[in-house]
Amino acid sequence: MKLFIGLVFCSLILGVSGEGWYSFFKAAVQGTSDMWRAFWDMKEANYQNSGRYFRARGNYEAAQRGPGGIWAAKILSNIGEYLQGFLHKFSLGSGSYGLEDQVSNRKAEEWGRSGQDPGRFRPAGLPKKY
Repeated sequence: MKLFIGLVFCSLILGVSGEGWYSFFKAAVQGTSDMWRAFWDMKEANYQNSGRYFRARGNYEAAQRGPGGIWAAKILSNIGEYLQGFLHKFSLGSGSYGLEDQVSNRKAEEWGRSGQDPGRFRPAGLPKKY
């Protein structure tokens, strides 16, 4: 429900109406799907040092949907960053997660959202399936 209210509010701010509103909403839903697919691919691959690639890829695919996809990618990236920081702050996560990791992840996400090739972050040896 909060997501729907946020989408309506953002669409009003962006000045889209009628078919434009529907297009924004559709792109946001599809962009969310792109982000989740990249997340689950990352979990399935379970490949060392591949997180930045999957972050860039998810953001890239969502951004290809248009303004709604870009909006969804930003929201989900921010939620993921806060959640990851929270989990590590309270020792619920494994490994170390510091400012350098946050900055590097954010750069990969912004790279993907800007429409640039996410392959830049692809680790050597990652199966071609991904």
